[in-house]
Amino acid sequence: MKKINGSEIVIAIPYPAQGHVIPLMELSHELIKHGIKVTFVNTDFVHNQIMTSLGEKSVIVGNNNEIELVSIPDGLENVDNRKDLAKLTQSIFEVMPKKLEMLIEDINKKCESNKITCLVADETFGWALEVAKKMGIKAVAFWPASASILALQFNIQNLLDDGLIDNDGQPIKDETIKLSPMMPPMRTKEFVWAYLGDKTTEKMVFHYMKGNNKSVKFADKIICNTTYEHESTTLDFVPQIIPIGPLLATNYVGSIAGNFWQEDSTCLNWLDQQETNSVIYVAFGSFTVFDHTQLQELAFGLELSNRPFLLVIRPDINNGENQSFLEEFEERVRNRGKVIQWAPQQKVLSHPSIACFISHCGWNSTMEGTTKGVSFLCWPYFADQFFNQTLICDVWKVGLRLDPVGGIITREEIICKIKKLLQGEEFKVRAMELRNMAINNIKEGGRSSKNLNDFVDWIKA
Repeated sequence: MKKINGSEIVIAIPYPAQGHVIPLMELSHELIKHGIKVTFVNTDFVHNQIMTSLGEKSVIVGNNNEIELVSIPDGLENVDNRKDLAKLTQSIFEVMPKKLEMLIEDINKKCESNKITCLVADETFGWALEVAKKMGIKAVAFWPASASILALQFNIQNLLDDGLIDNDGQPIKDETIKLSPMMPPMRTKEFVWAYLGDKTTEKMVFHYMKGNNKSVKFADKIICNTTYEHESTTLDFVPQIIPIGPLLATNYVGSIAGNFWQEDSTCLNWLDQQETNSVIYVAFGSFTVFDHTQLQELAFGLELSNRPFLLVIRPDINNGENQSFLEEFEERVRNRGKVIQWAPQQKVLSHPSIACFISHCGWNSTMEGTTKGVSFLCWPYFADQFFNQTLICDVWKVGLRLDPVGGIITREEIICKIKKLLQGEEFKVRAMELRNMAINNIKEGGRSSKNLNDFVDWIKA
């Protein structure tokens, strides 16, 4: 790929959530490899979180500062709860379009020779695609989740016409469907917008996604952090979705400026001291919340498994409660387990000591785990995570479900499934096969590599 002198500037804007920021930042690093400068736009709140998480580390943004980190307001006060998806989404829609337009104008005024030529926006930000078209620049929708979930969104009107959901997106009944005969099955009660925890949020998100189907038509291209091998039947069904994954932070030197919490790299030294294929890695992403009972069952399940484990517990995973319980637990297991607040996950998953991954099945974790060849114990929390569990357990067959009893995943279930997964050599074999297919995609000549190169050529054209 021929490099240029940086005359193209791409503006990248993610939805303000950890699982959306990281993959778009990883894509930005791919773009700067090809001589394209990137202005990365977070909300003020997220930008401050990221800069705090970096601490004294230097922000690695390419060899010549090709990624500029900037921010615009989301319309909420700093004290507001941004996990209220309905409130956050409404505020974003009201405030950010004009702020983005003003930012683009300011950037273009500052440098007459280097102007923004392309905007890459999170697909959920259909309004940003409209801003791009209004300002005469190329518009790209970036989808950081599975292509199958985007295909589901694109088929909302068909679901309504077929009487599978009501006008607010709620399933008429609990049943299993297929969007196309060859695609994986989807359970209606697990539709991404219908599994968010409260009806008000679910209704708002459904109507937002339905409306976004109109906005995404402004996109010149739709790119997705997946591979053809991960979702071949979906990508055949919706060919306008272009797979460019897996996007991996481990391809870069230094810190990716996208984590909301500071990574605890001491866990890597701890992993070095463990036996190969022995450690249970446990992490639940940025949204999962546990009550005291569930936290206890998790802790006792790991303790009684008699295996080494690395447990990631965010400071807010149980709303800051039960700190004394966690401290007592950590003291009891310190000879066999390590508890941290946030991990350099891709480096952890690459470590030879990791035996399996107990995961919430967010798409980033799913792609990272399958790309590293690990097997899964699935513990989904909300949204698309239940469908990702279906892919892991039923389609790729690289993991097992953790089944709740009365809404709680018990210590007995955790112990039983750990034993079953690690005794089943077939899970590891299939995981390595999926890993090899994923890695081949980003090698020179691989399908995702070719798609990415074509995408870069299009930006430069």
